[in-house]
Amino acid sequence: MAMPLRQTLRVGTYLMEQKLRRRDKFPLIVELEPLFACNLACEGCGKIQHPAGVLKQRMPVAQAVGAVLESGAPMVSIAGGEPLMHPQIDEIVRQLVARRKYVFLCTNALLMRKKLDKFTPSPYFTFTVHIDGLRERHDESVAKEGTFDEAVAAIKEAKRRGFRVTTNSTFFNTDTPQTIIEVLDYLNDDLKVDEMMISPAYAYEKAPDQEHFLGVEQTRELFRKAFAGGNRRRWRLNHSPLFLDFLEGKVDFECTAWGIPNYSLFGWQRPCYLMADGYVPTYRELIEKTDWAKYGRGKDPRCANCMAHCGYEPTAVLATMGSLKESIRAARETLGT
Repeated sequence: MAMPLRQTLRVGTYLMEQKLRRRDKFPLIVELEPLFACNLACEGCGKIQHPAGVLKQRMPVAQAVGAVLESGAPMVSIAGGEPLMHPQIDEIVRQLVARRKYVFLCTNALLMRKKLDKFTPSPYFTFTVHIDGLRERHDESVAKEGTFDEAVAAIKEAKRRGFRVTTNSTFFNTDTPQTIIEVLDYLNDDLKVDEMMISPAYAYEKAPDQEHFLGVEQTRELFRKAFAGGNRRRWRLNHSPLFLDFLEGKVDFECTAWGIPNYSLFGWQRPCYLMADGYVPTYRELIEKTDWAKYGRGKDPRCANCMAHCGYEPTAVLATMGSLKESIRAARETLGT
């Protein structure tokens, strides 16, 4: 994975431990949602469709930290909703970092500059800013003008203060290879963010806009063309090489949604953060009582067009660890980055 060497070694050691213990299901990273409220109403997201009473709830610090520790995952992605709206988000981050968990705080950045003083730069902490395109395209996707400019300003200020900053970009069927190239060039070369994550839009059933999600063949063609000409090797992408192969259609994988479990106000979500087939109170129950074999493309119709990282990045990472050739390839890309 194209991540800092210290983090790569930590994750690699963790994966080897799971293999030695002969565990067939374990978390790579936990998706933690300590609230559902947000200060944007993106067309492709359904999180804010919850009732008003649910949107007012905030997960207690002890509950949030306890869920991550219960899972044993080395990394946690804090999302929502907009996590910077949580009044104790800085304490959640501080406690997780103190336990040497790698924390990625996902944000639309509207509150980021106001909240920077609450956080301390650390190799264990990263701001992950949502950027779906250049100014006009991004503002349209989040339904609010000025959001792109504020996100850019927040990224620059955070970098100036010594924070590690990555981005997360979701692409729809309204995107073209050129729009992808333009935004990733800008993030990589102009803003110089540390790393970038990309994902094809999944047809989230509660999202207001159901017309612009990508199908499998559309996804493969889109990324195949965007990655052409050496772009893929040049961009600092925060993905395993095999997952990028998967996006291009060079390889195909089974879904391993258990590798990135989701914990929210409702508990552990089955089977992933994009689908809600019920919730359970403990991580152990999630792993042991979920029929994982029934999910994935060709098994559940809802999964037909899914190529999201939450289901397929873990598969790619495990395939990398199981192959000397792919492990060497991933190590070369990490060191090269």
